[in-house]
Amino acid sequence: MPRPAPLMKATLPVSRPEAAGAEVSVVCVSSMPTSLCPDAHPHPGTSGTWIGSAGPVHTGGMDRRELAGFLRSRRERITPADVGLPAGPRRRTPGLRREEVAQLAFISTEYYTRLEQARGPRPSREVLAGLVRALRLSDAERTHVHYLAGAPPAPPPGPSREVRPSILDLLRRLPHAAALVLSATYEVIAHNDLAAALLEDFSALPRHERNFLRRTFLDSRVGERQWYSRSGMETFGRTAARHLRAAAARYPDDPELATLVDDLLIGSAEFARLWAAYDMSVEPAPHKTFRHPLIGPITLNCDVLDITDRDQRVVIYTADPGSPAEGALQLLSVIGTQRMDLPG
Repeated sequence: MPRPAPLMKATLPVSRPEAAGAEVSVVCVSSMPTSLCPDAHPHPGTSGTWIGSAGPVHTGGMDRRELAGFLRSRRERITPADVGLPAGPRRRTPGLRREEVAQLAFISTEYYTRLEQARGPRPSREVLAGLVRALRLSDAERTHVHYLAGAPPAPPPGPSREVRPSILDLLRRLPHAAALVLSATYEVIAHNDLAAALLEDFSALPRHERNFLRRTFLDSRVGERQWYSRSGMETFGRTAARHLRAAAARYPDDPELATLVDDLLIGSAEFARLWAAYDMSVEPAPHKTFRHPLIGPITLNCDVLDITDRDQRVVIYTADPGSPAEGALQLLSVIGTQRMDLPG
């Protein structure tokens, strides 16, 4: 089975990076299988971190030689025009000069030169952030340089809510399907028009109320506005409890997630029962039957696409061609959200 290679997404400060003990906020995410990267090898103990095919593997200390070679190779591939610098009449160095990288990274030229000569001390996370920015490193390269420096990426503070533009474009390109994006905490962070007509216009709600689990288990009108059939509600609840328990383990310090779990356990006896079952082997159902207030029952295909690098899911509801459900979705696309309010 291919192993996922984690990447990371960093928030890069623009401050002096040579301050001792400086830290940056880094979010680790997973990416494509290493089987798609023939020159990549998993880093021991890192669930498949890309480290490149050459050089020794170090799990803790700084690998000065490999770091020096890596920085030099990244510097030489960047042209001055790439970073808005003039080329100059006497440029003989391929790519950027060392002093230019140091300037862009907000560190001294002497310090950067020592790093490229494998003589420098271990750089702080803030120094690494500056180098990542100056050398325009990709997510995989950013993770790689952290491990070479003996400073593994920090654990993720909480689930990502940022949806990639390509995923947003995907939702717009699915006019005949109801599609939405869920965060690791089941917050609806993107959806298309047909999903709003089928379920609810989440964009019109305050963020606190856009959570799929809150709207399903804690809404005071849940009896009248239940989205799923009874059997579908049970399956959804068991799957959601499993996912939420796994998210709580991945993000133990996220206060929003902890509050969500507490609210669900206190406010919903049904969710508390599902949570207490510790069912970690639930398989999602390929079909969902919705109870729409105007259209009635609609049975749709349900496909879930995992966006592993953001810890998100794209949920797509489609109808079989020529089925009554297809006609129902077509009608919903006309009705839209203008009559989505339910009694109660």
